[in-house]
Amino acid sequence: MSSPLVLPTVLPLVLPNDYRLPESFDSVATRVWATATAKVNKLISQHPDHFPLYTEGGRWVIDGEAWTNWCEGFLGGELWLLSRRAPAGRDSFHTAAEHYSELIEHRKTDDTVHDLGFLFWSTYRRWFEASGDPAKRDVLIEAGRTTASRHRTVGGYMPSFRQPDSLFIDIMMNIHMALYAAQQTGDTDLAAVAIEHCLTTRRYLIRGDGSASHEGMFDLETGAFLRQTTQQGFSDDGSWARGQAWALYGFGTVYRFTGDRRFLATAIATADFYIDNTRGELIPPNDWEEPSPVHSYESSAAAAAAGGLWQLAGLVGDPLRARVYADHAVRTVERLASPHFLARPEEDWEGIVKHGTYHEGKGLGVDESVMWGDYWFLDTIDQMQQFQETGS
Repeated sequence: MSSPLVLPTVLPLVLPNDYRLPESFDSVATRVWATATAKVNKLISQHPDHFPLYTEGGRWVIDGEAWTNWCEGFLGGELWLLSRRAPAGRDSFHTAAEHYSELIEHRKTDDTVHDLGFLFWSTYRRWFEASGDPAKRDVLIEAGRTTASRHRTVGGYMPSFRQPDSLFIDIMMNIHMALYAAQQTGDTDLAAVAIEHCLTTRRYLIRGDGSASHEGMFDLETGAFLRQTTQQGFSDDGSWARGQAWALYGFGTVYRFTGDRRFLATAIATADFYIDNTRGELIPPNDWEEPSPVHSYESSAAAAAAGGLWQLAGLVGDPLRARVYADHAVRTVERLASPHFLARPEEDWEGIVKHGTYHEGKGLGVDESVMWGDYWFLDTIDQMQQFQETGS
């Protein structure tokens, strides 16, 4: 395997010079940060040092059933965002952000999961950017090395937490940890295994129409690809909406780290499939192939997809395509900020965004708030505000 070029920094996001957010965006952002301030304050006050994944009846489930332990970074990430955007109490949010980040540092060597990007990119990356403390960067590098340590030479992929013959599309949202570690250390072998994983995912989990399979299964002895399947979608050949969001966001991020236009092309294909399937309603169901779904919405997929589309708008270089992606991202955020989805600061509902789903098949957090949905919603709004403030 030849070692790829490792870029010293990620590619910048460049939207068309005349692109502007709608005038309504300021009021949307104000409303969202007010809700987030109230809900996150209540969570850390009533349940200190806990990391819930989802709500039941609008109340956070503390120490409830979880399929895997992958969400501890999102609360810390929300706290870091609130330390910049909260209408009041930013210093206390900053202190809490450091505390909740420290609580998960030990997981930087956890090689039993594929989710270290979810844990550390939302926390220690923000801490390092805020402080410049190299010790925080070292945590990111170690987490990136741990991510890469799961690589299987036979098959050329990092397996999911489930079992060694399983490849998840979710890993595309975490693989940049290995690329970051490679950039920071100059370790081209580390970059090579990460890029091989992305190429394997691109070949076997992305279909010709741009839709993404949730899972691929491999022969452990030969590395041969066997079949596509799913854990959270409607069927093995279905289109699980959150997996689609992981794909379009993840391949865009990998393009930013590598400059490899194969990954940009894949991000575009997956984004176009997503937009084609959400042109009217904007918020997808859990799986587009499910006939007459009981629950019409999976808001966490929409929140993550909005972030991925916003990123992609700044990467494609084509002004017309960039506008399509940026506009769809903005309209999605505005829809999620509407009364049907956004909880009111004063109501008993404890999450920020309603109508999300954790695991429909297992009956976990169905039509509820989920921590990653809340996080990506806030993260996307923050990115849009940064563009509004700085033009980048």
